[in-house]
Amino acid sequence: MTNRSIKKVAVLGSGVMGSRIACHFANIGVEVLLLDIAPKALNELETKKGLALEHPLVKNRIVNEALESALKSSPSPIYDAKFRTLIKTGNLTDDLPKINACDWVIEVVVENLEIKKQLFDQVQKYRKPSTLITSNTSGIPISLMTEGRDEDFKKHFCGTHFFNPPRYLKLLEIIPGKETSPEVLQFLMNYGDLYLGKTTVMCKDTPAFIANRVGIFAILSGIKRMEELGLGVEEVDKLTGTIIGRQKSATFRTVDVVGLDTLLNVGNFLTANLKNDEAVEMFKIPAILSKMKEANRIGDKSGEGFYKKTKSADGKTEIHALDLASFEYKPSTKIKFATLEQTKTLENLKDRFPVLFAGTDKAGEYYRKTFADLFSYVSNRIPEIADEIYRIDQAICTGFGWEKGPFETWDIIGLENGIKLIETNGLKLPSWVKEMQTSGLKTFYRVEKGAYQYYDPSSKAYKTVPGTDDFIILDYLRKDKVIWQNAGASLFDLGDGILNLEFHSKMNTLGSEVIQGINTAIDKAEKDYLGLVIGNDGANFSAGANLAMLLMYALEQDFDEINMMIAQFQNTMMRARYSSIPVVAAPFNLTLGGGCELSLHADKIQAHSELYIGLVEFGVGLIPAGGG
Repeated sequence: MTNRSIKKVAVLGSGVMGSRIACHFANIGVEVLLLDIAPKALNELETKKGLALEHPLVKNRIVNEALESALKSSPSPIYDAKFRTLIKTGNLTDDLPKINACDWVIEVVVENLEIKKQLFDQVQKYRKPSTLITSNTSGIPISLMTEGRDEDFKKHFCGTHFFNPPRYLKLLEIIPGKETSPEVLQFLMNYGDLYLGKTTVMCKDTPAFIANRVGIFAILSGIKRMEELGLGVEEVDKLTGTIIGRQKSATFRTVDVVGLDTLLNVGNFLTANLKNDEAVEMFKIPAILSKMKEANRIGDKSGEGFYKKTKSADGKTEIHALDLASFEYKPSTKIKFATLEQTKTLENLKDRFPVLFAGTDKAGEYYRKTFADLFSYVSNRIPEIADEIYRIDQAICTGFGWEKGPFETWDIIGLENGIKLIETNGLKLPSWVKEMQTSGLKTFYRVEKGAYQYYDPSSKAYKTVPGTDDFIILDYLRKDKVIWQNAGASLFDLGDGILNLEFHSKMNTLGSEVIQGINTAIDKAEKDYLGLVIGNDGANFSAGANLAMLLMYALEQDFDEINMMIAQFQNTMMRARYSSIPVVAAPFNLTLGGGCELSLHADKIQAHSELYIGLVEFGVGLIPAGGG
């Protein structure tokens, strides 16, 4: 592979996506040139100051305001305010020749093919040979963008579709053109993974690529099934949020944040451009959504959408939800379904799904209909949008924040049950799934000798998911590598003389079982191994000590138990600090209280870029007790 490095990136277009892509490159220490158009007229302040259109402050007003707006947004697109100095701004009229000094040019202008092509005329004129050029298009065919370009341009051009916000959503879709160099594709796949921290998914040049194609289908399918079953906005959001491993914002709150206009634009685009899609009717916009668009109820950007913030009589902020029948907003109500009540004690999504699918109320019916739609749709997209099933699961999980992709979910309920759902609902089942069934295969994925494998329809065999053999995924080692466990922790033999201690208590809190696990791990490591890693694949490293137990002892004034609890915790931290073998902590996301103290006492911290670490006990009136 060519020895290529990225030291300076040009981002052309400073809108919501462009400014945040620029910030994310600054996050990893890359210099960024952020450019946008120059204003065509003075604003009121510029007129008062007597500035001319040619003044640098005026010419760079659009890009500077966009960047400052991004930097002030929440959640922040940048790791630290000091990284702002890596971003230089300018305008496309004066500063486009500066792209000659850049290693990668990313176009992020409006989704208009003619505007993009006009800009690429200028990019081709100023770029140096072998510079990477990519478009952050969300749906325009890559092949149309390279018409009229020279050979070197075509060879180094492809789509790189970041998802918003780029810092937090892990998906980066890579879409090659017909003449894109394999070396360029391999470089971008590796760079996105190793440096930008993305899950890079190779896509075919099909309408909306993978994530938006499947994600928008799932949203519109959910809305149409909602109408069939007479469900409301809040009911659907209750059914499609964290209960099924998706974002807390579920369906309609997500649409409000993204903007209903954006959903409708993609839906209309897909309806017009999908010629051989058996489910194209699903993309046709429901009448209620068109009515909302006409009323400018498009979400947060217009002040009202499926939800609306309002003030009560006593001045308190309230959230009201749209009643789809009356088209009026009504106070939020507490939503309950008998099916959901049955899953309250089920922490694991794998345990929850079978119960949800078996529900006898409207919730169960909604799940059966929407997942039948989804299973049929994604299986029929092989090989249209992807040759391999894992690409669809990776794209939807990292682009839309799902915990489990469609094929992973199908595995949970069973191949046979998924087929029955599809056939019961009169939907199309592709021949390759039928072939799996008749050949006696039961799953789309399997773990074989520690390797995570997927079923490949073209070869009719299982293959290892690329990249998974480069990482240690604890779930794949449970069968053979767990050497000790209790209710709160598991100890793995990773090979090469290294042990790994995983927490799996609720939110990975440090209760008595986890404390026992830490001591046991150090005992075993000191006796027979070379070192210990403390890390896990959960949502957070650790939310800290189990304060509920501490509160219970305090209420009972059982101070002997409190003293014993604190002493045991402190002694365990000291064991980590002074053990005869190296202890490495791998904290990420929430690492609070005791999780922070454990990390501070380790010999080495291998920290994730998204680490939120601190001693938060002060917030509830406590002094950190683990030696922090």
